[in-house]
Order: sequence, then C-alpha cells, then structure tokens
Amino acid sequence: MSSHEGTWSIVFLLLALLISIFASYTMFNFIGNLKRQNNEFRFFWLAGGSFVFGVGLWAKHFVASMAFENVLYFTWSMPVAFLLSIFFTLMAFVVLTSHSSAKFRMAFGTSVLTFSVGFVNYFTILGQPIADITVRPELIAASILILLMGTYTSLKLHFMGKEKNRLLASLTLGLSALFVQAISSDALRLEYSVRYNWDKLNADVNMLVLIVGLGGLIILTSTWATWYIDKRMTQMDERYRLLIENSLDTIAIFKKEKWAFVNRAGLQMFGAEQPSDLLGKPISNFLCTEDIGKVRERHRNLPFTGSNKPLEQIWYSLNGRMLDTEIVETVTTLNNEPAIQVIIRDISERKKNEELLINSEKLYVAGQLAAGIAHEIRNPLTSLKGFLHLIGSGRKEASYYHIMNSELDRIEGIVRELLMVAKPQVYELSYYDVRNMIRDTVTLLESQAILHSVSIEADYGKEPLWVYGVENQIKQVFINVIKNAIEAMIDGGAIRVGLSREDDSVRIRITDEGPGIDQEQLAKMGQPFYTTKEKGTGLGLMVSYKIVDNHDGRIHVSSRLGIGTSFEIRFPFRYPETVAAMNGS
Repeated sequence: MSSHEGTWSIVFLLLALLISIFASYTMFNFIGNLKRQNNEFRFFWLAGGSFVFGVGLWAKHFVASMAFENVLYFTWSMPVAFLLSIFFTLMAFVVLTSHSSAKFRMAFGTSVLTFSVGFVNYFTILGQPIADITVRPELIAASILILLMGTYTSLKLHFMGKEKNRLLASLTLGLSALFVQAISSDALRLEYSVRYNWDKLNADVNMLVLIVGLGGLIILTSTWATWYIDKRMTQMDERYRLLIENSLDTIAIFKKEKWAFVNRAGLQMFGAEQPSDLLGKPISNFLCTEDIGKVRERHRNLPFTGSNKPLEQIWYSLNGRMLDTEIVETVTTLNNEPAIQVIIRDISERKKNEELLINSEKLYVAGQLAAGIAHEIRNPLTSLKGFLHLIGSGRKEASYYHIMNSELDRIEGIVRELLMVAKPQVYELSYYDVRNMIRDTVTLLESQAILHSVSIEADYGKEPLWVYGVENQIKQVFINVIKNAIEAMIDGGAIRVGLSREDDSVRIRITDEGPGIDQEQLAKMGQPFYTTKEKGTGLGLMVSYKIVDNHDGRIHVSSRLGIGTSFEIRFPFRYPETVAAMNGS
C-alpha cells in the first residue's frame, strides 16, 4: 500500500471516529432531556436519539470500511441493518428509562444496545455476494465483549448526569463501536463471487460521499438542534427553579408516599432546618391518623381524576404544631417515575381571622338581639311598674289588672317566639294536605278580614298537596303572612291565595293589595325586631322564615309600591307512605 493510500485510510478512520462520537453525543443529548420535569415529549426524545444514533452507525460503517480497505457491496442487508439498529437502540433506551424494570434495566438495556451496535457490523455481510468465508470465533467473542464493556461504561457515565461525563460517555461508545468494526474485519475473511473493478469503486465512492454527506448533515443538524433545545430548556428550568424556590407557598413532590422534594417555604412551614429532615420521610407522619386513608385514596385516583380543585387539609409540623392548609395536587414525574406535585398554602391565620369574624358577627347579632329584647320588653315593664306604684299608693281600679295582664301576655308572647328561634324543640312529623291548612287559616282569619273590609279569595286546586312536617308550625306561617297582609291593607281590598304543585314542590302564593314595600325594607324582612307596623316586634316573620327553613322550604317576597306585596312559600312535595304504596301498585 502506497503512502497516499495510507494517508486516506487514516483520514477515513478519523472521520469514522468523529461520526461515531458525534452520533453518540447527540443521542445522549436527546435521552438526557427525559430527566426534565415536563415529560410530554418522551417519545420524541427517545425516537430522535435512536434515529440519529442509527444514522451515525450506518455512516460510520461505510467510512470505516473504506479505512480498513474492505470491499462493500450495497445490498438489501444494509437498509435493513440501518432500520433494525434504530429499533434496537430505541428498545434499549425504553428499557433504560422505564421505572417498571428498575431491577434489571441496566443489564438488559446494555445488552440490547450492544446488540444494536454489533448488528450493523455483522448483519450487512449476509447480503454480500460471498463465495467463501473464514470465521474466527475468538475474535468475534472478543469484539462483542469489548463492545459490551464499552457500552456499559458509557451508559453509567451518561446516567451520572454531568456534562463532562456525557462527553466521556460519547467518546467511550464511539471508540467501542469503531473498535468492534476493526476486529470484525479480521474476524470474518470473505471471498466474493463478483469481481471488484474500477466501475464498482467509482460507484462506491459516489455512494460513500452521499451517505457521509447525508449522515453528517443529519448528525450536525441534530447536534445543533439538541444543543439549542437543551439551552432553552435549561433556561426554562432555571426560571422554574427560581419560581419554586422563591415561592411563599410550599411546593413539594411526593413519590411512593414519601417526600421527594420540598422548597424553602416548605422547610419553614414544617419546621425543618434542612431538606434531609423531610426528604425520604413518609407523608403519613405529618397527617392526622383519620386522614391517611383519604389522602392515599385521593393520590391513587389522581391519575384518573386529574388535578383537583383547592381543598383543605390539616398537617402537622415536625414539632407537632397543627397547620390548617389549602392544597392543590397534580400528577407529575420525577426521574422518569410517577410522582405527585403539591402546592400547600398555610391558611392558619386566615382560619383564625375567619373565626374572629364569626365571633364578632355573633356578638353583633347578640347585641342587636339584646337591644331589641330590651326595647320590646321595657315598654310593658314600665307600664307594669307604673300600675304597681299606683296600686301601692292605694289607688285600685279593676281596669289596672286587665291592662297589667295584657302587658304580661305581651311579654310572654315575645319570650315564646324567641324560644322558638333559639331552642329547637322535638315535634312529631306527619303528612298533611296544605289545602286543609289554608282552609283552616282562612276560616280563622275571615272575621278579622271582614272587620278590615278585606276579602280572602283562595284557589285550592283539585289535587292533594302533601307536605311532611309539623301542622301547627306550618299553619303559624300562613297565619303570620295573611294577618300581616290584612293589617297592611288599611283601605281594604282583596287577598288572593293560590296553591299549586310544581315538579317536586308545593307552591303557596299569597298576594295582597296593600301599599307595597320598597326594596330597602324588603331586604331587611325576616330580621328580628324589624317591622313596619307601629306595635309590631318583627318576630312573627322571623319565626316564619325559621319554620319554613326547618321544613326544607323557602320564602320569596316581591313587592311593588302602590300595587301590593306577594309572598311565595314553597315546601317539598312528599307523598304519604300509604299513598305512595298505592300509586306504586
């Protein structure tokens, strides 16, 4: 061999090594992106890295064949070897990056990747026009062993995660791949059935230029693309890291029901001096005993239900302090394994403020109620005191006792209505037809209505209107509303009562022709001691609202000044059990 030919062999050898190293480095760049938090592009990274590595192996094989002066015929076995090498490389890294095969993934992944690299060297021979072949098994075994050791070393270096290690991993894998091809050229001695001539040489050179050009372009483009993507994603990761570290809320990741990550705010919230105080510890140590099962079930269902809405959760710090928190949970990955990311906000202060606000509201209401009671009871007490003073001075008249008795009755009525609101009593519930209650109420108040020149017009309907409750209490609601309507209509008029059933509710509409109520007064209706009547207490409507609410009903009031007011009362429609059974049969 001339010095000119030897120079070209060295050039081809260095070019083959460069292609092999670049292809390995680009592949490791692709695969390295799988460690990022956002793993939506998992298949892209795996497929892209496998494809670039397959292209590199194919281009390296042709260039190295020229360096070792091996005759190479372009046959069907070459594209098949190219496609299968991509497939086996993809399978190797699927296994290596899968958490489901953690125990044997390094051994299995190394074996598959070794097979992928060796496959390109030995499978291409099958399609050659071979007349005779001499095999040296010891060299084949040595080449496979060297390749296995080199592949394992490169993978271990890569998964250490440092940039320097990635370069060493690429160099190790690239050298191993080239070394295997060098040994395989001596391990298999071929005699071809077709004569190799100058035309064949020219065709091979043209094909070589095309393959190396395309392969080099793909590898260089992929290398630049992965470098650019890696740079951009590193910047995003850095912004994400700063956002997490500077967050005022706790941001943590749970993996296998243990703390796997926590930011500075989390360390402060849970009273930890350093991350090791929390990391690796079961999250159950920081939960109430009765909440452990609920949290475990919620985390188990999270991949199916998706991120949940903010919910309240009680935690305990390292020193046993109870923390009222609001949390948001979402599914994520950590080191290619499923995990749960949580954002925890301490709402202990908010809870205290809410409790203080509620207590303040209670005190305010209690103050209003006390002022109202004092006002309502003070007047009859003043009258009683005056009459007692007159009686004590010797003046006794029969009318005094009658007035005093009425004032005592007034005080007793106020106390009775207050007790109904403040102290719920046990009543016997039963089924009643509202139509009968309205008839009784109309009969009871008809004489009073006539005295005020008021007529009561009632439309009872044709079908029974069953409700379930306390008859006297429901009647009291109707009495209070109709009586208020009568007293409001100082110039007389008509009160219309309509009863109907709408879906699953009984609707009672009571409309008067009084002066009406403005919106400001309407908003205060039902409040204790608020009334528009001169001698009213406001407790009647308050009691009515309370009774309707206890019966799972509701009251809606509408009014137009100068036209009248309408009360719409609704109760749930409930069939008596005997009637329901008859209808069912």
